[in-house]
Amino acid sequence: MTDRVLVIGGYGVFGGKLCQALAALPDCDVIVAGRSLAKAQAFCDRHGGIAMAVDRAAPDLAARIARAAPCVVIDAAGPFQSYGKAPYNVARAALACGAHYADLSDDAAFSAGISMLDAQARAKGLAVISGASSVPGLSSAAVTDLAADFTEVLRIDSAILPGNRAPRGLSVMRAILAQAGQPMTIHRGGHAVSVSGWSAARRETLAVADLAPLRRWASYIGAPDLQLFPAHFNARAVTFRAGLELPILHFSLWALSLPVRRGLLRSLEPYARPLRRIAQAFEPFGSDRGGMVVRVLGRKAGDLCERRIWTLIAEAGDGPHIPALAARIICAKALAGTLPPGARPCLGAFDLQDITQMAKGLAVATETSQEVVTPLYRQALGPAFDTLPAPVRALHETVDDTLWHGTAEVQTGRSPLAAVVRRLVGFPRSGTAVPVRVAIRRDGDREIWLRDFGGKRFHSKMTLAGPAGAGRVAERFGPFRFVIALQPRADGLGFPVVGGWFLGLPLPRRLLPTSDTQESGNDGRFRFDVSIRLPLAGLVVRYRGDLRTAK
Repeated sequence: MTDRVLVIGGYGVFGGKLCQALAALPDCDVIVAGRSLAKAQAFCDRHGGIAMAVDRAAPDLAARIARAAPCVVIDAAGPFQSYGKAPYNVARAALACGAHYADLSDDAAFSAGISMLDAQARAKGLAVISGASSVPGLSSAAVTDLAADFTEVLRIDSAILPGNRAPRGLSVMRAILAQAGQPMTIHRGGHAVSVSGWSAARRETLAVADLAPLRRWASYIGAPDLQLFPAHFNARAVTFRAGLELPILHFSLWALSLPVRRGLLRSLEPYARPLRRIAQAFEPFGSDRGGMVVRVLGRKAGDLCERRIWTLIAEAGDGPHIPALAARIICAKALAGTLPPGARPCLGAFDLQDITQMAKGLAVATETSQEVVTPLYRQALGPAFDTLPAPVRALHETVDDTLWHGTAEVQTGRSPLAAVVRRLVGFPRSGTAVPVRVAIRRDGDREIWLRDFGGKRFHSKMTLAGPAGAGRVAERFGPFRFVIALQPRADGLGFPVVGGWFLGLPLPRRLLPTSDTQESGNDGRFRFDVSIRLPLAGLVVRYRGDLRTAK
């Protein structure tokens, strides 16, 4: 008996790849559907399938889908952010005619909300799966595998980096532009943090054995992972980024998002068509290589921290097949009768082996790797780290993001030179009972310390200085960089400065600051006393107080 699969948006970029793959299955009729019958027929003339006109907003949607008598209905149209007041009409229509349902949603609210149909789906013995795409479908499969033996998931970072020659679907363009410059929520260190869409660009490097590395800029963008992973995996931090291969396009989108961030423009989404035409003019440049990476940081038994990485690189223009892999797996399970009933997001619905198997025949390579992650101060001090008081160790055990708060007393020197130095670094003003927040973020092999003294913020970056166990770290404050010889003591830790640079130029020893800095914790609380003096300037700043973990 021949099964019928109805794909709405079947002649689009990702829906088209899905239909081509499904058409190759034996005993499967693929119905290529969309608002334009002409476009559906043109696709079928080239690739096979049955053309059908379906408008998800039409009042006869359910009747039209029922007449097609599908076993599975897949919505590959989107953008799912724009489905309005009745977002699950297609899913309801599928249930009404006794068909399984899946979609390629990349919208967090849409994928999370699909659970409202759970009771109805279970009653009919049908599966309703949202997000059967790169995210959260493939990404959650990777996290499930990578975090299998972790006792705690600290951080999940994912990124998708398409090649510049990949087709640009209008719905994908609209989805990205609708988020660029808009506030969005990510999780860091167990806390929800607001960031702007398409901000915080960073360089990503994806590597798979025997292939050239793939290097791209990537910025924050919304994905179902951000809303679903913190609860599903009990993860303290979840981030997601995407990037454009050509830096001129990546940073042009960032520039275009600035008026949205500043409230001068409501959204970039209305400009999707002209911006798509501009982007298409750059298609001859760049490459047809794209990739995806999922990184999971977690603790194992014995408090050992590891970062595990799953990387996928697609070549020869096969990148657009990747978002369709999850839907293909879900469809195959539905047709085989092995998909459990119920309505839910596509979280851990299959494993990495399923992905590898479904990607056979494509120019796709994957690799899993891992590395031990050791806190910076534990690297610097070696065994001496374990002799420190528990509160001092706790503050310096950072392998991801931690947040601390407390109060401090701040004193400042009176000399003009001291005032200049404070302004260069951003040190706080004098005050008593000043509220303090300290965020410590691990970024690769360095720690970034963000300090907030009553609204006066300054930051520094710490790295290892010298071999592990030598007891030395380097800290950069603005144009200054200092090497500190850590001194473990019975009551805590000392921080004498033994070398320094200004704008990359070495400072003579007689011009080095005197740092009388102590951390202690024998009374069960983390306490700090930081005093910085300079020759010719005297006291620059002294701040002392206590910190505790921010819950």
